[in-house]
Amino acid sequence: MAQGPLSGLKIIEFAGIGPGPFCGMLLSDLGADVVRIDRKGSGRSSPADITARGRRSVALDLKNPAAIETCLKLMEEADGIIEGFRPGVMERLGLGPDVALKRNPKLVFGRMTGWGQFGPYAKAAGHDMNYIAITGALHAIGTEEKPVPPLNLVGDFGGGALYLAFGLLAGVIHARATGQGQVIDCAMSDGAASLMSMFYGFKASGMWLEQRRANLLDGGAHFYDTYQCADGKWISIGSIEPQFYALLLEKTGITDPEFANQMDRRAWPELKAKLADVLHQKTQAEWCAIMDATDICFAPVLDLDEAPKHPHNVARETFVTVEGVIQPAPAPRFSATPGVVQGPPPKIGADNETALGDWGFSGADIEQLKASGAL
Repeated sequence: MAQGPLSGLKIIEFAGIGPGPFCGMLLSDLGADVVRIDRKGSGRSSPADITARGRRSVALDLKNPAAIETCLKLMEEADGIIEGFRPGVMERLGLGPDVALKRNPKLVFGRMTGWGQFGPYAKAAGHDMNYIAITGALHAIGTEEKPVPPLNLVGDFGGGALYLAFGLLAGVIHARATGQGQVIDCAMSDGAASLMSMFYGFKASGMWLEQRRANLLDGGAHFYDTYQCADGKWISIGSIEPQFYALLLEKTGITDPEFANQMDRRAWPELKAKLADVLHQKTQAEWCAIMDATDICFAPVLDLDEAPKHPHNVARETFVTVEGVIQPAPAPRFSATPGVVQGPPPKIGADNETALGDWGFSGADIEQLKASGAL
């Protein structure tokens, strides 16, 4: 049995890209038995396909009625479903929640889309940047000149995968208490809007300007920004609280009385330029020697090669290596039931027999599926 607090949880993941696989990875890392339904003949996974790690793969031809029935039989044994098709696709396949919940009334049917299952945009294509654009998040992130996509962290993974994992687990708790399953409509646009809750509070209280790099947390303040060092590398400074700000001035040797006006927005541009000049006089390593592990709220800005080697990440084993690929370790951490990477990304169809057998299919059932061409 898999290791982790979700050991015994059974999840079916219909193969997709982006937030769906990441959600499956999160659940698998914490011990869930995640069986991914792949398209028959769709190729092989790579060890570098990190978000596919830790599941088992069953390859089915979903144009074959026997494959559809196989999916429905798996759903009878499952606690939850992850699917990320456009609205209506699962229904056209004969695998929609109306059919699935009749077969398993306790099933939690998780639907991951950018725009949600209804609304004017529901059936339109899109990507992370589009989903966060309508929430106010993208407008708030970037330079003075233009909004800048924050990778696909806010929509796909933050607003999508994390909210679906949260929703699935909440649904399973409810189903186990009441016997009632349900559908989780997880829209990345909804999740991204939820992530903006604090900033809508700032706006309502008059603390947020509709102008990028003019606010406390968007790089507008001189004490909350990134700065380039003498060697071209960068550091991050987040000295918001007065005592942390005082320590910043002490460690940088700044005695200019103008810096006493910490919260005067009008002074921020000039103070930022002055602080940038000071911080550009030393290398990143030199500033680390002065500021590391202090209450300045400081950290070096590391690239993807440097991050796994940082002493804090090494001490906490924040990164692990699986089949030669360096990747983030499972998170969060549990004292009694720690999660673990359950295995590398599976080859497509590698677990046809073992996964189906573990989920209640007999040897004869599996041979019949092979003979029909469904498996």
